[in-house]
Amino acid sequence: MAKTEAEKNEILYAKTHKRMYRLSNSDIVFTIINYAFFTIFTISCIFPFYYLFINTISDNSLVTKGAVKFIPQGIHFQNYASLLQQSDIIQAFGVSVVRTILGTILMVLASALIGYLVTQERMWQRKFWYRFMVITMYFNAGTIPWFMNMKLLGLEGNFLAYIIPGIVAPYNIILVKTYIESIPAELEESAFIDGAGYFKVFLKIIWPLCTPILATIAIFGAVGHWNSFTDSLMLMRSADSQGLRTLQHLLYDYLQKANNLAAQMRQSGGAAATSAATQLDSTVVQYTVCMASIIPILLVYPFMTRYFTSGIMLGAVKG
Repeated sequence: MAKTEAEKNEILYAKTHKRMYRLSNSDIVFTIINYAFFTIFTISCIFPFYYLFINTISDNSLVTKGAVKFIPQGIHFQNYASLLQQSDIIQAFGVSVVRTILGTILMVLASALIGYLVTQERMWQRKFWYRFMVITMYFNAGTIPWFMNMKLLGLEGNFLAYIIPGIVAPYNIILVKTYIESIPAELEESAFIDGAGYFKVFLKIIWPLCTPILATIAIFGAVGHWNSFTDSLMLMRSADSQGLRTLQHLLYDYLQKANNLAAQMRQSGGAAATSAATQLDSTVVQYTVCMASIIPILLVYPFMTRYFTSGIMLGAVKG
């Protein structure tokens, strides 16, 4: 069957395209080295988490001896069950979750709104306020003045100590501001001509278009809130504020008292925790505690990464 002219052109284009992009020997070698390097780099990043995880679900007597290296042996999940039976860990987990969600939402809202305001020429003393905010990134009074300031503000032993200081994040505001400046000004001008105000323009036009950069700073905020424990360690020291400790703070205490915690977990684990395969010691407790603090953020992070690359690049380079 005779080929049509279009089919002949497609075949000719395919052959020409193949010749144009034929790799040389040096290109092939570079590609192999490149893939090998990034494969090794990826494995080196993943392996510590994998090693922790397999040691928390393996026979505890083998873990204590250091016999578990690459493959889990005697798989069980009693370590996690025993850890969850500790009365204070559920409460600390709830505090961390509420802190992360509430703190991230308020930070994203503030960053988006302030980032939009500092792009408006009509804002009173816009340049002064923007520079005043940015300069706080370069000067820090230190830990002791920070603690004294928090105490004088009545935030010691107060849950708001986790939320208020992180609402205004200059770096995130800069990213949002730069991103908004890349949006065509005609969109805002047409909305103003139609009678929309600043708040309506922000909600109907700016906010939807800023989804990539807002998702990016949300990742920054969520990871920062989840991993932070210094503020909890310094501000939640009294007996009345023990219930406000974050998960990271509590797990830090557990790591410092691993031997005592192991004894408590053995008692709470019942008959299952007394078998040879699930016998707890300080090493196993440390592995389990570390993994417990990592798993929640690992479950959330992959769903946000699709926004990360485009958001951080568009927010960092003015178009």
